[in-house]
Amino acid sequence: MINSKRSDWAIPISILIHLCIINGLLYCLTPDTYTNVYHILHYNGSWLLVTYGLGYYTRKRKESFFTNIHKVVQLYLIYGLAYFALFGITGRIYESLEQQLLIYLVICSTLILYRSFYFWLRIKYRLWGGNSVRVVVIGRDKNLKKIRKVFDDPELGYRYMGYFNNKKSKSPTYLGPVLDCFLYILENNIDEIYLVASKFNRKELHNLIDFADNNLIRVKIIPDNKEIYSRGMFIELYETIPVLNLRRVPLDTLFARVVKRSFDIVFSAFVMITVLSWLVPLMFVLIKLESPGKLYFKQKRHGLKRRVFWCYKFRSMRPSKNANSKMATKGDMRVTRVGQFIRKTSIDELPQFFNVFLGDMSVVGPRPHMEVHTMDYEISVDKYLVRHFVKPGITGLAQIKGYRGEIAEKSDILNRTKLDIFYVEKWSIWLDIRIIFLTVYNVVKGEDNAY
Repeated sequence: MINSKRSDWAIPISILIHLCIINGLLYCLTPDTYTNVYHILHYNGSWLLVTYGLGYYTRKRKESFFTNIHKVVQLYLIYGLAYFALFGITGRIYESLEQQLLIYLVICSTLILYRSFYFWLRIKYRLWGGNSVRVVVIGRDKNLKKIRKVFDDPELGYRYMGYFNNKKSKSPTYLGPVLDCFLYILENNIDEIYLVASKFNRKELHNLIDFADNNLIRVKIIPDNKEIYSRGMFIELYETIPVLNLRRVPLDTLFARVVKRSFDIVFSAFVMITVLSWLVPLMFVLIKLESPGKLYFKQKRHGLKRRVFWCYKFRSMRPSKNANSKMATKGDMRVTRVGQFIRKTSIDELPQFFNVFLGDMSVVGPRPHMEVHTMDYEISVDKYLVRHFVKPGITGLAQIKGYRGEIAEKSDILNRTKLDIFYVEKWSIWLDIRIIFLTVYNVVKGEDNAY
């Protein structure tokens, strides 16, 4: 079996190959670029600066093709700006703008093909036994089963040898008491030691760490999690003290909030000018002709940090006393004929772009519920209020996954809440754009729950 250690050459080789692809394609597709050495320095220097700024190159063992795909998109967008900025600086373009755009797309496509080939080759290499890391665990608790799922994935290149624990076990991976670990580690060329912190006191931990350091073995500590860890957690350092933050909310950062708010303002203004400007008078006529009442139906709902705001919709029902407590159901007699159409096509939701423009809502986010339902769900649904860490949206991840409209079963609100929490923790502007695209697609296709 090949027992290759981490390759210190992986990142330099990747950088070299990327630069060779860029320069090779530019030389073949636009040879005039190489008439000026400053142009060559610009293309290469820009790539190095952008990749360094994004932290694009990494040696993380668990990284896959899709792990940091958002960084790939960011890299090609920013590098594209640098690529075309050269023409603005020099005032000269060597091919037509359309040809240069095609050349840049060829460069990006080739780089993506190389990325997919690299990860495919790395997986094959690890399956053959290369780039492997031999690991043992010292101590045992409930976390061991979970971390074994990572160790046992052959594509990641871990070679799990077993564990040591003072409590005897019949497990085939049990290697003996803790005192036996020292000789075993030295005789079997162990690369990494994982210590289960809950099984040792301070002095024992220091002894094990000192042993690892003195023998050039990497040591990692598995803390006692008290069953509270989640995928959204991350560690912050307060001086030298690690503090575990159990939920990362991307929209807590100023940059993310500015990006999302800017997108909301531009998108909502576009809809108000191009659609609502003529749709509002038309809906006024159609709604008034069928039933008496106001054009808009407004209702108090909970938004960011559970703040109350007025949510607006085109009125699709006849006025009733239970409008603020009862959701629309299939075949609901309160819905007018015009209401049936605008609810089926989601036209009734369009006035909420006014809410977006005013800042009470976002284009994408967890759907806001009636006050009475929020008060019910925050008690009956675990972690329901986590969805209020961000502004509510006209559409959301739960809606494109089929959880829209009436909440008929307990599972409906549970699954909706899980998807909303996933959105809160994984937000990105690209996720918003994807949700908007799929929302439009679903509206055109038609949805069974739109009634």
